[in-house]
Amino acid sequence: MSEPATPPRPLPVWRERLPHYWQLIRGDRPVGTLLLLWPTWWALWLAADGVPPWSTWLIFSLGVWLTRSAGCVINDYADRWLDPQVERTRGRPIASGAVSPREALAVFVVMMAVAFGLVCLTNRLTISLSVVGAFLAASYPFLKRYTYLPQVYLGLAFGWGIPMAFAAVQNTVPPLAWLLFLGNLLWTTGYDTWYAMVDRRDDIRAGAKSTAILFGDADLIAQAVIYGGFLVTMILLGRRAGLGMNYFVGLTVAAGFVVHQFVKARDRRREHCFEAFLNNQWVGLAVFAGIVLDLLARPTVAAA
Repeated sequence: MSEPATPPRPLPVWRERLPHYWQLIRGDRPVGTLLLLWPTWWALWLAADGVPPWSTWLIFSLGVWLTRSAGCVINDYADRWLDPQVERTRGRPIASGAVSPREALAVFVVMMAVAFGLVCLTNRLTISLSVVGAFLAASYPFLKRYTYLPQVYLGLAFGWGIPMAFAAVQNTVPPLAWLLFLGNLLWTTGYDTWYAMVDRRDDIRAGAKSTAILFGDADLIAQAVIYGGFLVTMILLGRRAGLGMNYFVGLTVAAGFVVHQFVKARDRRREHCFEAFLNNQWVGLAVFAGIVLDLLARPTVAAA
């Protein structure tokens, strides 16, 4: 007579929670990290006028992942009233009840604490700027009830790594850093407006606000102005930084991706607006490649 099968041992509680936490920090969706990472890398290379110190590069790369992940957590916490009403977000861990709001706040605090620990390895100016960055990241998600411009505020939050990068490398924040910050502000506003166009109908019904709702039927015109401003600002940046042909080729490729986004999303269908949003990871890569190739191509001055 065969013995009864031994029932499988239950997984430890923490093992059961990990997939929910991974989804909470968007570990399964790296595009958002790339959208934050590219401009930070733009800034590091421009600040160093070439390859940045590897320790600084590592601190900022890890910091980007941590702060973006923490930002997603606090965003879901702030949107716990909205996400269950939106088709795209009702399956998120807090909205579905898989993770409690208190757990989410604990995850947010831990990740921000680790990120601040990394910043403490830099200099005093960078640490001071990081306090502003932490405030921007923590406060952004709560604006959707009160203003039609949360996408602009996201641009401030996502771009704050730029002055921090210059501060870490040069111990100052020159005008070039703020020009790059402006370009990134426009770019972020543009791609997050594509993102907001995906949820526009649900947001209107739920009472949330966004640039997509503000622009209404003029959304594509507004997007053209925003992206046009981004490209013009990046041209001015290249001229001010003394960048050459390689950079402008990269920027031209980036402009091609932007045109593709408008072709894709001109019908305003949800899936096409989302594809336009995702396409921005290639815009960031094209600009980064242009900066790197141009700086590496510069002749080195032989030591006397």
